[in-house]
Amino acid sequence: MTALFVSDIHLDFDHEVRLRALDQVLNSALREDAEIYILGDLVEVWVGDDDDSAFADTLREMLGKYGERTALYLMHGNRDFLFGPQFASEVNAKMLDDPSIIELGNQRHLLSHGDAFCTSDTDYQQMRRLFRSKEFQQNFLSQDLATRRDFAQNVRAQSQKSNANKPEQITDVVEDEVRKALERHDCCTAIHGHTHRPGMHDMGEGLSRYVLGSWERCGWPGWFRDEFTLQCFSIEGAPL
Repeated sequence: MTALFVSDIHLDFDHEVRLRALDQVLNSALREDAEIYILGDLVEVWVGDDDDSAFADTLREMLGKYGERTALYLMHGNRDFLFGPQFASEVNAKMLDDPSIIELGNQRHLLSHGDAFCTSDTDYQQMRRLFRSKEFQQNFLSQDLATRRDFAQNVRAQSQKSNANKPEQITDVVEDEVRKALERHDCCTAIHGHTHRPGMHDMGEGLSRYVLGSWERCGWPGWFRDEFTLQCFSIEGAPL
């Protein structure tokens, strides 16, 4: 089995070069008959499946052409937790729970966006619980699109300001939490994003985690062919 893993692409109307770069990587996956796993934060913000913006329509068209031809999986991140069944249906994707377990090379792998493991950041975890609650989402989606967009932009600005003042170790995953999840689900490997700290980590005792990178000046696809590899390529035209 061949599989492609990406996360933290943070697409929006200001980042057309990232959209083109993702299109090229997904096309490579299609040529290899690879399954595609998008592990959260595909977009910078998603205000609901009824989004009628030009960007949302472009995203539906781009993803849909791959969902029609290969297995496409989406997981919620902290930016796109409002992806719902309508959007998944429009792009022919299947929504994944966080965490989810898949078999690669006869071994069980745990897939996650990764933010649930950042338990040292108690303020973030409180916000995460609020935004993932059914009550919040129902109330939010009942508002008109303009109100939702304004709210999302304000939350985004506040989050960027808050994170700028936090020590790096606070916003990283707690490896003990990853280890507990691996043991609970009888897995030896975790694949996640969220932290924007790409790399491969040997956690000892036969456990490891692979961290997908944020797409900024570089794109960070992870591939499983006979083994997992993490790649980095320059995104032409991306801002320095």
